Amino acid sequence: MSNSDERTQALPRRFYKTASAIEGQDGWAVALDGRVLNTPAKVTLSLPSEALARAVAAEWDAQGERIDPSTMPLTHLAYIAIDRTPDTREELAAELAKYTETDLVCHLADAPSELRARQEAAWRPLRDWAGKSLDIVLIPVEGIIAARQPTTSLEAARAHALSLDDFRLTGLAWACSLFGSAVLALAVERGETPAEDAFEISRIDEAWQIEQWGEDAEAQAAVEARRRDAHALGKLFSALPR
Repeated sequence: MSNSDERTQALPRRFYKTASAIEGQDGWAVALDGRVLNTPAKVTLSLPSEALARAVAAEWDAQGERIDPSTMPLTHLAYIAIDRTPDTREELAAELAKYTETDLVCHLADAPSELRARQEAAWRPLRDWAGKSLDIVLIPVEGIIAARQPTTSLEAARAHALSLDDFRLTGLAWACSLFGSAVLALAVERGETPAEDAFEISRIDEAWQIEQWGEDAEAQAAVEARRRDAHALGKLFSALPR
């Protein structure tokens, strides 16, 4: 038996026939054969919109004989938003502020000029947007040594994060880790940039290296997995009320 087969056999069997979105007293929920789904902490998976409930239900409905959590990113994010985020809001806001100190879109290549031009074409408008829309003014630099960013900008990022509800804050934190950039994460959360576009913008350097040296199958598979995560992130934000 291959490692893949062993992993599949270790997954729990599907124990329900249908998954559906239902409206309850505290918002929308997901029901498996009519029974409301709970989080790992044993509380009702209460969701803020019908659209998100339908999207989560679709993940459960799409499962085959075995339930594979790796194919259910929205369910996972909903669990985190309910079970963990309420107790970690300050830490998540601090993490966003930390990303702004070394933000990807501030680190420009000193060479080659073509790569530098690609970076500036994609990143400068986002830096400008963050400054004008969110008061997060960041200083670009050449190379990997970070510049000291304005304290007011770090505080603005932190304050914005704390202003969000638990679901948006959860998505924002995931976006930061996915893109390596607070600015890109905020642009997606605010609806300024589609998540799929933000992902491609985040990997300009990576794409340049692939153009020069090629890409192996393992690396390509990893990129596709991250691209699927970006798609799920876009679905999350589009399903959340503003």
